[in-house]
Amino acid sequence: MPYLFVHHKVEDFAKWKPAFDEHAALRQSGGSKGGFVFQNADDPNDVIILMEWDSVESARRFSQSDDLRQAMEHAGVSGPPYIRFLELADRPSV
Repeated sequence: MPYLFVHHKVEDFAKWKPAFDEHAALRQSGGSKGGFVFQNADDPNDVIILMEWDSVESARRFSQSDDLRQAMEHAGVSGPPYIRFLELADRPSV
């Protein structure tokens, strides 16, 4: 099961989140299966996104797209994101 992990700072989470939500159809058409958005408990503008994808290749293609770059600029992402492509190795029950 492939995942896209993105960690970045945003100028204002309240501004960023609606822009992220507006981008859902583009993520889905690119192969996203949904996922999670996390905020740092001590800094709500420090955001981690973990999204499941249909393939690592489609996640990589999406992460390198001009559409994503423009959406991140528009949403107020500060600086370059930290991006990793992950494969689920285990899902411990506890």
